[in-house]
Amino acid sequence: QLQLVESGGGLVQPGGSLRLSCAASGLTSAYYHIGWFRQAPGKEREGVSCFTNSGGRTNYADSVKGRFTISKDSAKNMVYLQMNSLNPEDTAVYYCAARQVWAGVCSVGVGWYDYWGQGTQVTVSS
Repeated sequence: QLQLVESGGGLVQPGGSLRLSCAASGLTSAYYHIGWFRQAPGKEREGVSCFTNSGGRTNYADSVKGRFTISKDSAKNMVYLQMNSLNPEDTAVYYCAARQVWAGVCSVGVGWYDYWGQGTQVTVSS
């Protein structure tokens, strides 16, 4: 059973940085996509970034391009989301998600993923 556990959330001031981690266990092949999503109170869950393990291609939502970076540590089965220049609009619960798929490029669409973590809260406030 594939399981995902997020960590690294917290309270940060505007302009600050945080690095979120997603620990993935139970992956049965090297072909998978990992996505980061967020959901603010009263809003729908939205895609932030994703990573295609085969080929290493990444994708970002326009709202985070140039500020967020997704990366992977294969040895640790970890995927990270480095978030810089945070602003209050980035406040949300952040989730990682996974789909085991042998082809294609990752998507930041919510419906693309089969497995989800429990989320980690990120609050940007002074």
